[in-house]
Amino acid sequence: MRIIDYFCNRNMKTGLFAGTFDPFTIGHASVVRRALLLFDRVVVGVGVNDAKHPEASAQQRVEAIRKLYADDDRVEVVAYSGLTVDLARECGAAFIVKGVRSVRDYENEREQADVNRRLSGIDTVLLLAEPGLESVSSTTVRSLRSFGRDVTEFLP
Repeated sequence: MRIIDYFCNRNMKTGLFAGTFDPFTIGHASVVRRALLLFDRVVVGVGVNDAKHPEASAQQRVEAIRKLYADDDRVEVVAYSGLTVDLARECGAAFIVKGVRSVRDYENEREQADVNRRLSGIDTVLLLAEPGLESVSSTTVRSLRSFGRDVTEFLP
């Protein structure tokens, strides 16, 4: 059995939340929590993209997120490379789930959603950031960390 087959049960309504998650923030956790209100199961796809020069390896990011959701069997965490729509198909995801913090995020995600729909027929659900989380991003957390700042408040 392939590892992806273990994580992807096609009998449940599944949403795929994909990203680099370097690191996984309270904003990401908010998206997962709210996506679980819409779907039976959420697959968190941790993108392997060395071009982004991640601080943590894909395996470290996967393990950290799995630890957060160890008590919730509705959340599965997998590493993947390639197109998100290919992972969505493999998992039988009904939708791709994305978080949106700003108009800039919206425009980027809208364009990507259009391409993904053209490639696969899979639609994207955009969840707006909860009030107070609009400025939380992995980039900001990495930047603050590089200056030796405590980033605990931004991490679940």
